[in-house]
Amino acid sequence: MYREEQTQDVRNFLIEKYHDLVRFTAERMAMRLPSEVDTHDLMQAGSFGLMDAINAFDPGRNVKFETYCTQRIRGAIFDELRSMDWVPRLVRSRTSKFESTRKQIEMETGRAASDDEIADRLQLPPEEYRKLKRDSRPVTQVSLNRKWFETDSSKDVREIDVVKDTRQENPLTAVQRQDLQSLLTKGLSRAERLIVILYYYEEMTMKEIGITLDLSESRVSQMHSSILARLKAQMQHREREF
Repeated sequence: MYREEQTQDVRNFLIEKYHDLVRFTAERMAMRLPSEVDTHDLMQAGSFGLMDAINAFDPGRNVKFETYCTQRIRGAIFDELRSMDWVPRLVRSRTSKFESTRKQIEMETGRAASDDEIADRLQLPPEEYRKLKRDSRPVTQVSLNRKWFETDSSKDVREIDVVKDTRQENPLTAVQRQDLQSLLTKGLSRAERLIVILYYYEEMTMKEIGITLDLSESRVSQMHSSILARLKAQMQHREREF
């Protein structure tokens, strides 16, 4: 109906119908962003993406509208985040290049990628690689007057009042995570190790893992269940040892 006659009433109906998709996408993306990023701002940007999707959607392409508009919503939110970001796009591009290469090597080998492996894959001399690695970890700016959290009193706690950044990962926790990963993946095949790492550490879905490993989603799920059963048996055996 909207393709035949783009009336305001039908457009408003579609916006209202798919507004929950905007909210869900914005809230999911906000979980990975700093606390100062307002979810409502992301939803507002996503709403513009939804409106663009409604205007540009072509039913003749045999693509579900939910799939199409989700990508437009995410794109609009990313555009909003880029406009809020002071870091140059060149730095972001280098960061993406560095991270994608690192993850590709880790998926192929099933272990952490070394600097030499990444530099060799990127075909970069040592000096250029060190610069790329440095640019991939840009320093961010934080206002010390920014509100840290609200209190019952009239005075809020600011960043300057809390010098220690509790959001940074504890080095001991990082070492424990590495030891746990080594323990969990010990004795597994390469494909099984990748399933554990991609699912629990990279937070990929079963479908995404299947595409990466050229397996069906059901096969990945079956292998995942088998891995959990074996790990459970191993842990029970270790408990008896202690």
